Amino acid sequence: MASTVTTEPSKNSSAPSRPGYGQLLRTRGAWTFLLPGFAARQPFAMLTISIVLLVQHTTGSYGAAGAAAAVTGVSMALCAPYSGRLADRYGQRAVLIPGVLLHTLSGLTLTVLALTHAPLWTVFAAAVPTGASVPQIGPMVRARWGARLKGSPLMTTAAAFESVTDELTFVFGPLLATALCTAVNPAAGLVTEAALTLLGGLLFAARKSTQPQVAVAGHARVEHASALRVPGVRVLIVAFLGIGSVFGGMQVSLTAFTESIGEPGLNGVLYGTFAAGNMLSGLVCGAIAWKVAPRQRLVVAYAALALVASGLWAAHSVLVLAGLGLLVGMCIAPALITGYTLVEDLVPAGARTEAFTWLTGAVALGQAAAVTIAGQLEDRFWGGAGFLVPAGGTVLALVTLLALRSRLAGRPRARTVARGVGHRMPVTVD
Repeated sequence: MASTVTTEPSKNSSAPSRPGYGQLLRTRGAWTFLLPGFAARQPFAMLTISIVLLVQHTTGSYGAAGAAAAVTGVSMALCAPYSGRLADRYGQRAVLIPGVLLHTLSGLTLTVLALTHAPLWTVFAAAVPTGASVPQIGPMVRARWGARLKGSPLMTTAAAFESVTDELTFVFGPLLATALCTAVNPAAGLVTEAALTLLGGLLFAARKSTQPQVAVAGHARVEHASALRVPGVRVLIVAFLGIGSVFGGMQVSLTAFTESIGEPGLNGVLYGTFAAGNMLSGLVCGAIAWKVAPRQRLVVAYAALALVASGLWAAHSVLVLAGLGLLVGMCIAPALITGYTLVEDLVPAGARTEAFTWLTGAVALGQAAAVTIAGQLEDRFWGGAGFLVPAGGTVLALVTLLALRSRLAGRPRARTVARGVGHRMPVTVD
């Protein structure tokens, strides 16, 4: 596989060749974990919007709906890194099977409590295990790619492909959840999310042949302890919190906007437009062999994201909002992909799964805070006030990113341990 790639690029080569998506997808055994993994990823894309639509329908309050979704997001953010650490230590199957069973049960419990108009605190209580048990499929798939492609330049293509796949779930997930909640039943989105989690998670766990082997305890313990100690990872967490604020703020505010104009079905279309821009931009970014350093790309992409997100609150028509949403999505994908690429530079190989889950958890935490604040703004102020949340979140994260961008520089130690896995990435940095 690696023989098809130039093994000795010239010192002055400015655009090293990179294997494409087609070659990556021909990797033996890849589809056996990609397809069930795609289904099991839907919780991250469907869960928040499904809870918002269900709880808002049963309570009539965007504030209550945002708070319920926020409890779920916070629980996920706090538990995601530990889920990744347990998967590295005991194997993905050992974590996934009980996790998907708990998620399905708690998600259905939350649905019943909301539909029966149980006290709101009971809905919040059910939201805790629902969020805590969301399966961390994205980081697990990335770990499986690492196990299959060890020592291959295809690892860089796999990193981009996984980021694009994450964005693809945000095209289908909100569209499916919104269509089910508005056209079938307010609870249909959450029920479908639970079913997809159960089916996809169990099928994914069943693919034992592609599961990374559990490392020797002594070796794994040293590597796993380093993920959050890397200063660059902490900077990326702040950046991903801002990205989460866009997802959460958009979900609540688009729901409120389409309700205010009497067209709730347009919610999924508008959010799908936002996610489509995300996905298309991601496809382009993943296909380019970049000459610009990753930290510079991250700063530029994030500045563009903050600029465009700052205009959302002023949009008062469907077409303008769709256009701005498309642009916001196109700015998010480069930031996400570059962030994950920087992990390959900054973090030792044995700690990357944990680092990926910290970033995933940061998005969930930012989303949780955003749906809470945006819901309160929509309830208390004018329609569209919730769009101030993505603007504020991205601007604050951009300021932090600019102040601490020096910590995102790749270090010699990182390049040594990353040898063989994404080892071409630092070549394009300096």
